[in-house]
Amino acid sequence: MAAERDRRTSFKWLGTWAYRLLLWPAFILALLVIIGAFAPMPSTLMLLRYAKGEPVQRQWVPFEAISPALSRAVVASEDQLFCAHWGVDFDVLREIIADPDGPDRGGSTITMQTVKNVYLWHGRSYVRKAIEIPLALAADAVWGKRRVMEVYLNVAEWGDGVFGAEAAARFYFQKSASALTASESARLAAALPNPERRGTSRATRASQRVLRRMGSVEPYLGCLR
Repeated sequence: MAAERDRRTSFKWLGTWAYRLLLWPAFILALLVIIGAFAPMPSTLMLLRYAKGEPVQRQWVPFEAISPALSRAVVASEDQLFCAHWGVDFDVLREIIADPDGPDRGGSTITMQTVKNVYLWHGRSYVRKAIEIPLALAADAVWGKRRVMEVYLNVAEWGDGVFGAEAAARFYFQKSASALTASESARLAAALPNPERRGTSRATRASQRVLRRMGSVEPYLGCLR
């Protein structure tokens, strides 16, 4: 009887610690989501560069200080249902999960990309995706669409050490983000997620496609007004 009681006590002790190990990360992530609703958040890539002593070009600017054309461009390029979903497009997600090429083939919403950039690591991983999905739902609910877009445009990487719309506008076009034209915005959006390979120095077929789509998504961007 004593041995059985000791075993039950051991299992109870292990269960308590397992519960705590799961609870604390969830609590920390929830706190970070709340902080992200108002703080000028860095990305994990920025923090990694800071830790390595590598240069970072970035100036946080509010949503109102970024040309509306850039929001239209990234929605047209990355997530045309941005205002319609709750942070996760589950129809596309089911296709990605069923894809033999892996969970990160594409199809992440802007919200999912934002929480990945701010809170998580990069690379293909079912574990990261499993954390990313509830984080995206939470961010969409707590932050709202304008804040999600504001954070995304301030943490997106547009070159080696060039983060955010303001730094990208000044680096590539020698102007502020508020002055970006539709064509320039399309070039920036089309360069994501690999600006070093895709380039922004000139208009491309990809940027022309984004430019054409920008007009069609305009009526569906009420969540950003």
